[in-house]
Amino acid sequence: MVKLPKSTKTPKVEDAIFMVNSAWELISFNRAAEELFGLKSEDVIGRNCHAIFGSDKRFAELFSALCPSVSAGKIVTDFNLVIENPEKNTLAAVLATAVPIPDKEGKPSGAIVIFQDASSSSMCNRMIIDSIADGVFTVDRNWKITSFNAAAEAVTGWKREDAIGKFCGDVFHSSICGKSCAIAQSLYSGKPVANRSITIATIEGNRIPISICASPLTDHEGNIIGGVETFRDLSAITMLQKQLSKSYTFDEIISKSTAMQRIFSILPEIARSPSNVLILGESGTGKELVARAIFHASTRSEEPFVAVNCGALPETLLESELFGYKAGAFTDAKQNKLGRFAAAEKGTLFLDEIGDIPQSLQVKLLRFLQNKVYEPLGSNVPVKADVRIITATNRDLRELVNAGLFREDLFYRLNVVKIHLPPLRERMEDIPILIDHFIKQYSAQQGKDIVGISSGALILLMRYNFPGNIRELENIIEYAFILCEGGLIQPEHLPEPFGVPAAKTEGADRKPTSGGKGLQTLEEIEKQAIYMALERNSWKRMATCRELAISKDTLRRKITRFNLESEFDKKLDELTDDHFYSNMQGSPTHI
Repeated sequence: MVKLPKSTKTPKVEDAIFMVNSAWELISFNRAAEELFGLKSEDVIGRNCHAIFGSDKRFAELFSALCPSVSAGKIVTDFNLVIENPEKNTLAAVLATAVPIPDKEGKPSGAIVIFQDASSSSMCNRMIIDSIADGVFTVDRNWKITSFNAAAEAVTGWKREDAIGKFCGDVFHSSICGKSCAIAQSLYSGKPVANRSITIATIEGNRIPISICASPLTDHEGNIIGGVETFRDLSAITMLQKQLSKSYTFDEIISKSTAMQRIFSILPEIARSPSNVLILGESGTGKELVARAIFHASTRSEEPFVAVNCGALPETLLESELFGYKAGAFTDAKQNKLGRFAAAEKGTLFLDEIGDIPQSLQVKLLRFLQNKVYEPLGSNVPVKADVRIITATNRDLRELVNAGLFREDLFYRLNVVKIHLPPLRERMEDIPILIDHFIKQYSAQQGKDIVGISSGALILLMRYNFPGNIRELENIIEYAFILCEGGLIQPEHLPEPFGVPAAKTEGADRKPTSGGKGLQTLEEIEKQAIYMALERNSWKRMATCRELAISKDTLRRKITRFNLESEFDKKLDELTDDHFYSNMQGSPTHI
């Protein structure tokens, strides 16, 4: 393969011809050959080709291709070459053909070598390639672009004549470059690489998402001489995905699960109500996000939102933080201080971990909920406040009431509207969209061009039960950003127990039950997903089919495959429509 020169202009070649004898001596060299090679015929006639060109390694492929014609009398046709004219600093794409010259006895005595302008034959190829909707370009082994179709021009903004001859990295500025890029892996392995998602920069510097496929290019002897890559602009698809994802969001909450969609549907009504709200859920399920979403959708959204973690402060400090104090209330109280109730005036006060509030404060909080007044520490003068209360806890308040640790009257005051957030293991369908959200978030924060997660890494995360819920998933992605330099997050970028060393031994620790923590097989995940969908839909087949977007026949096969028939019959006996809806109604409002 002849190394591409710096110039990108391609002159026309009018059938350059030279003849060599059996000793490889030039016996003719026409004017077109002079133009092509930048040599004079008087300087080369009678000289050995190897003496003229042999010191230049770029012509080694030319001589190896012509050898069968000169030595064995075989015709060599359509050998692709890119030839440099060092005097004019130009290059020409040609097709070389070598025809043997026989002597009187029919033995090869030399060859006529014809260099035809490849533009005539390549013109048809170019028209075909330019008609392809996807961008197509090729590179040589030096990573310089050798062809660039019309779609590639349209996507990148680069003109063909400007792109050809440049390093592909200087044109595309892709999120994955060097040995990690698809075309590099294709060249090193000799195998195609398909459906890799990356981002590139247009000539104006705008980054766009594309999907790429790459394959090696070989010569007539099977040697890899370069690579070809096709790419498709995903901007429109990405925009459509963003529009579709809007239906999966409420404020900053992201979910496509049925349970969360049900919550989304009534959050606006809850937000417009002045009632107290109790948010229940395991640690890391996003209780504060829901509280903020209610606040932002309420009529108090222009007023303060004040959050207090009741479990993070000792009893004496918590009381003064909530209600404030008067000067002299205790030794260090030199002047009056307003509390969080006063700070949240006209707005919303979010009391997180309400189950940890001491009983002495439960009385004061109950009085405020009943009369909308409170007394600062060290004062006996009631202060009126216009504050909406939203509380949250990961503890079972009913059990605390039964144990005498939480006032029953306060529990009922708080429990006007109750929202229960399902753990992540019960909404596994949210994992991909949550990962995508966190990747975009950390890409913006850290300036890393990480465009997604590989299927291998995603499978590992889908097989995990996430005891830390969404917070744990976010921490995993943040950790992956430390190790991943760009492109896709791979399994080796994940922390333990997901990393490559752990993945090799994961089978030994795998727990087959859907309720167990740790890794699950894909079959276990599918069984669990179908079981939970049936549960959510009261074991109604049509409702379950609609949620899972599968046919009745498919659901029936899955039920049989996972041995859910007995469970199905049992549930049908237990759950009738009247029983189901009666459980969904009643007071207080419950989600």
